[in-house]
Amino acid sequence: MSGYEASAVARVVVGVSGSLGSVMALRWATALARRLGAQLWPVLAWEPPGGDCAARRSPAAGLPVEDWQRLAGQRLASVLEEIFGADGPGVPMRPVVVRGAPGPALVATADREDDVLVVGAGRRGLRRAFAGRVSRHCLAHAVCPVLAVPPSPLQSELLSVHRRCTWHLRIDTRGL
Repeated sequence: MSGYEASAVARVVVGVSGSLGSVMALRWATALARRLGAQLWPVLAWEPPGGDCAARRSPAAGLPVEDWQRLAGQRLASVLEEIFGADGPGVPMRPVVVRGAPGPALVATADREDDVLVVGAGRRGLRRAFAGRVSRHCLAHAVCPVLAVPPSPLQSELLSVHRRCTWHLRIDTRGL
């Protein structure tokens, strides 16, 4: 990314879902937008529960589409408020809510060659084969550079504690 001039990048588009990986990607994207003088576009992609096929089959089974769209917007606003607080990110920001699968929605939003797309890279270890579909889709289909941010080092520790709590195993607190 060091080869980019400040005027060469217009937007830094970042996928935001509220997960720890997306929060790491949002922090990286904010720092990159600040350094490049670009706009920050946090994007939350959503689909109706069960997908679009289920929504078409029985549209009256749940909330109207407008309500799901509103809830997605509230979730994005909540994540941005939690991360940035009332002061905001310190760069021009345009939050976007898109209906669709995350990978295609992010690629469709970052549709200019002068964009940079930032995504969380998914998990490490054995779960890697089943995770990271969004980042792989973006890397394969984007027309702009893609920055895949690795997971937080705390993520594996948090998963370990969660696993121990789920199985009611003791946690070694001697090192704390």
